Amino acid sequence: MKRLCVRVAALAVMLIAGSCFGDGVLIVDRPPWIRPPWPIPIPPPMPPRPPAEPQPVFLPVSFHKVTVTIDNQIATTRVDQAFRNDSDHDLEATYLFPIPEDAAIREFSMYADGKKLTGEVLDKDKARKIYEEIVRKMRDPGLLEYVGRNLFKARVYPVPKRSEKRIELVYQQILKSDAGLVRYSYPLNTEKFSPTPLEVASISVKIASTLPIRSVYSPSHPVDAKLGVHEATCGWEEKNVKPDTDFVLYYALSEKDLAVNLFSFRRSGEDGYFLLLLSPGEMDVAPVDKDVVFVIDTSGSMSGGKIEQAKEALKFCVESLNPADRFNVISFATDVRKFKDALVPAGKAAKEEAVNFISGMKALGGTDIDSALATALAMFKDTSRPNMLVFLTDGQPTVGVTDMKTILSNAGKANTTRTRFFVFGVGSDVNSILLDRLAEEQNGMAEYVAPKENLEQRVSSFYRKINDPVLTDVKIDFGAIKTYDLLPRTVPDVFRGGQVLVTGRYSTSGATALTVTGNAGGKARRWTADASFVTDDRSADFVPNLWASRKIGFLMAEIRDKGEHRELVDEIVRLSKEFGILTPYTSFLILEDAERKGGRVDVPAPSPAAVPKAMYEAGRGISGNMQTATGADAFARSQTIQSLNRQSNVFRSQVEAVRQVADRTFTQQGNGWVDNQFRQGMQVRQVKYLSEEYFTLVRDEPELGRFLALGANVTVVHKGQAYQIVE
Repeated sequence: MKRLCVRVAALAVMLIAGSCFGDGVLIVDRPPWIRPPWPIPIPPPMPPRPPAEPQPVFLPVSFHKVTVTIDNQIATTRVDQAFRNDSDHDLEATYLFPIPEDAAIREFSMYADGKKLTGEVLDKDKARKIYEEIVRKMRDPGLLEYVGRNLFKARVYPVPKRSEKRIELVYQQILKSDAGLVRYSYPLNTEKFSPTPLEVASISVKIASTLPIRSVYSPSHPVDAKLGVHEATCGWEEKNVKPDTDFVLYYALSEKDLAVNLFSFRRSGEDGYFLLLLSPGEMDVAPVDKDVVFVIDTSGSMSGGKIEQAKEALKFCVESLNPADRFNVISFATDVRKFKDALVPAGKAAKEEAVNFISGMKALGGTDIDSALATALAMFKDTSRPNMLVFLTDGQPTVGVTDMKTILSNAGKANTTRTRFFVFGVGSDVNSILLDRLAEEQNGMAEYVAPKENLEQRVSSFYRKINDPVLTDVKIDFGAIKTYDLLPRTVPDVFRGGQVLVTGRYSTSGATALTVTGNAGGKARRWTADASFVTDDRSADFVPNLWASRKIGFLMAEIRDKGEHRELVDEIVRLSKEFGILTPYTSFLILEDAERKGGRVDVPAPSPAAVPKAMYEAGRGISGNMQTATGADAFARSQTIQSLNRQSNVFRSQVEAVRQVADRTFTQQGNGWVDNQFRQGMQVRQVKYLSEEYFTLVRDEPELGRFLALGANVTVVHKGQAYQIVE
């Protein structure tokens, strides 16, 4: 009986990890002679105890690669893994893999002694019974969020000593399309159970469709997508990582040359959140003829590697111009030097001459930003085509006009052709407020390149994205739906192969016709799309967090530009607490909470090690320092603001006292977790942990499973009812 209990315990840990580790897991019973393949702390001496039964051991993953092929919504997922046995003995283990409810296993490749091993699929009802039994025995609710999934199981023997066991699994499923939007998901959450980080984790996706593919978007992971008309590819890869978020991918199918897709989220009785995705795919318009002026800082501070990288990046930009484009190059230090007195067509000879001009640049003198901008803006005469000013500097104004407000005012007055500013700040000596304001006020974008980053690579990569605008002067009409708090405030231009994300709030629900207008190929264009803003639907649970990230970025920019007004700080604090997004004001929030509650701190203050570096740097010296324009703090703050303003993936808190589950944020209070939707005065239904009532609640309300997976002491609000799980 004792041996049976040990086997059950091993299976429990195995199921827990397998159910949340989408690529499967191998686990063995650890006899006393097996040393775990990762460092473990040495406990202090304890009184003698009877010999313990072997405990379960995870086998480390050497690599985990997922290859997904989607052919007209039929998705084939191939999982390739290698598990490592570092011991001196052959081991016996069990492989477990949770598969989507509508998926079918097509192939399982694993050989032992020349024989191909087989496995079995347990349906969700059998799996649920196993899950519940494991939770009871192990007193760990971590796998409750996976109740309702089928489970693939196979026994593996041997796993050779000092060797690897490679496993391949293939399954297929049919993906559903909703208004031309197709969703694919792969479970990756291992944070709670994996004893060591994965050495390599990667997912690559290839999509083919008879309908044109207009966009590929992941709200969960940063993916680099490449689109054709009927095919697309994207991928994600990290090393030494513990994935804590399931991989989710959307792609849009549309016969129209501009896809307009809406994600909306709303709790009953509250205003909703939405994300609008504009995607041109390979829009059927000829490359737009544009006017571009490149302005580069050649002051003494640019000497050495910076000027050489900047020159190479600038050469790439010039050589990437289309033949019908017009351009000029301006260098500035104490004086301003022009390649030509006016814009010139981007013919082969002109490009070669410009490259020679760039090669001769030397880093000497001061920094006259005002004169450089005035000279560049005087070049633009034609308002019938897009006008772009690409500006790169590593310093602050030291020559000529040096007052920031005057420089901004002069640039605004001189910009009579709606020229977009694309600004690069290099290193921490830049006037980050000046650069941010130039980009914001002139409808452009600011990028910051850290001292050790590759300047040439960053500038070249960015220019490649903005080189081909296909839709400018974009306007959106939401029809009968009342919207507010749209971010960004001005809809950016749409570039070929790119996409634009607009987030916001809405107060009315229902069906409407969205209308998008803009200038494409020199002509006014108009698109309409049917959309539905939901009344009570939380399936797009990433949308509120995405909006909140951008809203916080906007508010931080307002404080930096206009001063630390109390209402702005209070709003950042409220959003930070509600959505679990770390901000420079988080520690301020915690201290104030402690004072208000007589010294009782609900949320421990995060240490610098627990905070993303840029965010922590942005928060240093917060009092009276938000408007500092130069230095490492200002540089990091601007990086943070720009990152939040363009946030396209769900922001995950790195503070141990904060957990995000679906659309909810939980904060640690004492030894339990409390839903931020909980309010004092709510009626609370107490449920004893692991009681029959507890499991009945999960069966009746399966959505609660993912929240209760946080642990034995959880307070959560569901359908207006507060539940408190107590031991």
